[in-house]
Amino acid sequence: MSIALKLEKSATAAVKALYGTEPAEGQVQLQKTKREFKGHLTLVVFPFLKLSRKSPEATAAEIGQWLLDNEPAVTAVEVVKGFLNLTIAPSVWLDLFNEIRADEAFGHKTATAESPLVMIEYSSPNTNKPLHLGHVRNNLLGYSLSEIMKANGYRVVKTNIVNDRGIHICKSMLAWQKWGEGITPEKAGKKGDHLIGDFYVLFDKHYKAELATLMQAGKSKEEAEAKSTLMAEAREMLRLWEAGDEDVVRLWKTMNEWVYEGFDATYKKMGVDFDKIYYESQTYLVGKGEVMRGLDEGLFVKHDDGSVWADLTGDGLDEKLLLRADGTSVYMTQDIGTAKMRFDDYPINKMIYVVGNEQNYHFQVLSILLDRLGFEFGKGLVHFSYGMVELPEGKMKSREGTVVDADDLMEEMIGTAAEIAAEAGKAADMDEAEAREVARIVGLGSLKYFILKVDPRKNMTFNPKESIDFNGNTGSFVQYTYARIRSLMRKAEAAGYNIPATLPTDLQLSEKEEALVQKLNEYADVVAEAGRTYSPALIANYVYDLVKEYNQFYHDFSVLKEENEQLRAFRLALSEVIARTMRTGFSLLGIEMPERM
Repeated sequence: MSIALKLEKSATAAVKALYGTEPAEGQVQLQKTKREFKGHLTLVVFPFLKLSRKSPEATAAEIGQWLLDNEPAVTAVEVVKGFLNLTIAPSVWLDLFNEIRADEAFGHKTATAESPLVMIEYSSPNTNKPLHLGHVRNNLLGYSLSEIMKANGYRVVKTNIVNDRGIHICKSMLAWQKWGEGITPEKAGKKGDHLIGDFYVLFDKHYKAELATLMQAGKSKEEAEAKSTLMAEAREMLRLWEAGDEDVVRLWKTMNEWVYEGFDATYKKMGVDFDKIYYESQTYLVGKGEVMRGLDEGLFVKHDDGSVWADLTGDGLDEKLLLRADGTSVYMTQDIGTAKMRFDDYPINKMIYVVGNEQNYHFQVLSILLDRLGFEFGKGLVHFSYGMVELPEGKMKSREGTVVDADDLMEEMIGTAAEIAAEAGKAADMDEAEAREVARIVGLGSLKYFILKVDPRKNMTFNPKESIDFNGNTGSFVQYTYARIRSLMRKAEAAGYNIPATLPTDLQLSEKEEALVQKLNEYADVVAEAGRTYSPALIANYVYDLVKEYNQFYHDFSVLKEENEQLRAFRLALSEVIARTMRTGFSLLGIEMPERM
């Protein structure tokens, strides 16, 4: 039983014994004692005043005395207005530490066959360009959220929806046909997603040149766009694709395969994966079918031009287009089809979409439409809405001048980590392969931590140089501390120091050591809260705070040189469990730990 739960029960018993009535659920509130006061945990007394009919100070004093008389875990109390600060016996902290140490999966729950199933969608790329900085935040949030939900005892299906159809895809295809001269990723010596992205940019370049020529001839911008032969060819290619033209479909499949190979390499390097991938080329027809069913059932309306709309004015919104006049689908139609296919495939209890906050309205509408179509999961879907991420100008090269490729970003981070390690002499005793591997772990860990430590709902600026700092709130700071602890444990093993499986509970611990055990105990609550609020930032900042406290302890106390054998064993065990907690916490962020740095 955790100390907090134990004290909650004792406080409940105190209130009942003193005032004749058991407090209502939620009235017993314990929180960590503020640093300026004595004690470990603080009981909030204000909820009991109606029962005690006394002042906050008198009530706190009475409850405090009852706990001193009846609860062995409490050794001292301090009344501060309506707050009762409680000091916990050292033996209790040692008992708790032994429990935490014995549980390799402390703070994590294990799913069973009966556990709720959560599906989490993230990434959602287009097959006309490589993954970029925005996708990096999306992928890192989605993967981390998946791991956090697993740690909270859910069964999780990680899913991706690939936008592999539409006019944007046809633009790349048409550009390749016109100017590609049969080039392939192998011939070009570049990843397939980058090659296709180049053709998407090339289409835009020629399209803008065509518009400029038409406008110089006296056309307005709107007239020029309507007269564009290049755009007309792209639209015709889309029509042929939807009609199943063999040549167009063959080219589409070939170019998409190039992109998928590129995506797979990026995902592998980033350390994210998926259990199931859906493709909009497969889901949009299902969506169209659902829209037509809704039209037949009077849920939607058809306008004179043949387009189909949903009237959402009764829900405080506006009308939403579901099918264009030519019968082609829109994103909303495709999302309806994707949702139906997913719930046909899996017994999902909760569906979470990891998508940027610019799509808030889209998912508000999707929820209403799915519910209107009779799907039980409509009202319960969760849009995990996150803010945008940008780079400071000039900090990182960009393929197009505005979009930063994920591959470029990751490689730059690895290179920066290698440079910093070399300058600091940290890689002096490593061979080239090990130094490169450590640079990979540190570079990618710094990238992931810097992004995930920020509240996901906020916009952020990613600064590559700030992210790799061995002294700040960074992933590399945590990784360096972990590597230092691993080195400490290797030295202890070489010295033949024994650490018993269970440590004695009569040791005299310092306040810092007790604070570290208390901090370790908080890990389970942090994991639960991160799952409840969908916030990887809670995990990131908890680990950072734990590392800060450990480093202060390490600076002030001897570990290997401690002469008291039992106290040395405790400090080694404490270091080992802290390193384990750092590793398991960072695993929820998708961050690896190096054995040495």
